[in-house]
Amino acid sequence: MSKLERIVEFHAAYDKRPKYGIHGVELLMALKGDAGAVQFLLFTNWHLPHVEKDLDSRPDYKYSRLLCHPQPADLGYHSKVPRYEDQTKMEHCQFVEGGCYYDGSGLNAERIYQVLLSEGSDGVWRELEAYYKETFEEVAA
Repeated sequence: MSKLERIVEFHAAYDKRPKYGIHGVELLMALKGDAGAVQFLLFTNWHLPHVEKDLDSRPDYKYSRLLCHPQPADLGYHSKVPRYEDQTKMEHCQFVEGGCYYDGSGLNAERIYQVLLSEGSDGVWRELEAYYKETFEEVAA
């Protein structure tokens, strides 16, 4: 397996109401190698203090899982080459120069979230390495 670069990014929360809404901090963990990259994305739902205060004052907020609990958002890949017929190229990709072929799943991210909860980052890196190998190296063999 080629050497894989570990990437961890936290993207800031924002309040861009009314046009774009609100969003909490995002945690991105990615492995980047010669063939592309794989990623796990978690919406932490950690909001800006004034947004939290506003949301806490609304009775419907306290009962919304999407607004008050972390949300596993994506387990996906960024490939240099198409992985299936008619896959569309994304012109801008943070992991592949010149664009990539991306696919991912929020449902599949739930499994990685459970690994994060029970094993921490070591478990996530292990799972991302297995996903990278499954996505890029076993196909090439």
